[in-house]
Amino acid sequence: MTVFAPRLSALMRNHPGEDLFRLDANTVGVAGAELIDRILNARPAAEVERPTFKPLHGRSIARAQALQQMQAIGRDVRMALKRPISEHIDFAGAWPHVGHVYLRDMILGDDPHRLRFLMNRILELTPMLTWAVIATGAVRPFKLRQGASATAAFVAAAPNYGERRYAMGLYRRTAAPVCFTISTLVANALWLGSPFDDRMSNRNIIYEALRLLPPSWNILRNASPEYPALDGRIRPGDDILLLPLLSHRAPALWEDPDRFQPERWDHLDPDDHPGYLPFGHASERCWGRHMVMPLAQMLLDIVRGSGLMVSPRQTMADVRLTGLLGVSQVDIVRA
Repeated sequence: MTVFAPRLSALMRNHPGEDLFRLDANTVGVAGAELIDRILNARPAAEVERPTFKPLHGRSIARAQALQQMQAIGRDVRMALKRPISEHIDFAGAWPHVGHVYLRDMILGDDPHRLRFLMNRILELTPMLTWAVIATGAVRPFKLRQGASATAAFVAAAPNYGERRYAMGLYRRTAAPVCFTISTLVANALWLGSPFDDRMSNRNIIYEALRLLPPSWNILRNASPEYPALDGRIRPGDDILLLPLLSHRAPALWEDPDRFQPERWDHLDPDDHPGYLPFGHASERCWGRHMVMPLAQMLLDIVRGSGLMVSPRQTMADVRLTGLLGVSQVDIVRA
């Protein structure tokens, strides 16, 4: 049984199939595929609405700089994928933690400990803790050894404490979502369907896990004059919370919407299916989407090839109201 946080459970219970509904006095929820499309086409995302590259300590992150950071982590991922996979990987244990640690070491393993520690999941507890760690770690310059990531090179090049602290914040903003998101996604897939039929492709399993438990379960758009013109139910001061959590389960868009059914992706197009937004909207796709699928499929392939599965003793998993939608812990054991 999957137990959703009360707010998530209420959304799924109270608004199935609705295209627009009021969440509070100043916020509307939108789950209709057509209306989502029109809203996201109405204007580009503002800088405060970009999840990874919103302003950092009050300092705007230029689009060119954000792109440069994503290209660097992309190079790091490609290099990591070229290395041979060890035959002695033990993926048994508590997921997503196990997958997160593996990805951190696989992609960033030669980076200084001060940087690798920024991938620690404990820092998700509070931004104050994250910035305390960054402030301490930025005191001394960094010296990189051979094999360090391209992402770490930006930190090492920072000329002073202030720039180093800013670069460390960007390092976490860029690299941590890769480890967090992919390990969460694979944990979700394992919980939803393990053990898998041998005929199921990893591709289809991942796309279906993204449908039922999309790590990015909402997209915020702040009040803007374009929106009331699209639908009279939207007031001029309304913020909009677009909800893939609901559009991914809309009865009008999906056959048997609550069922984990990877084979549906044999004949559906994940880039063009109405209401399916695991990597955002076509107008502004997530820059990291090309890293997600190969890394997630690689992890899933190792798990399946190792004869691992969800522990038969685990009968319940919590989905909490956090930044990434995912099961809090899945216990993976040998079959």
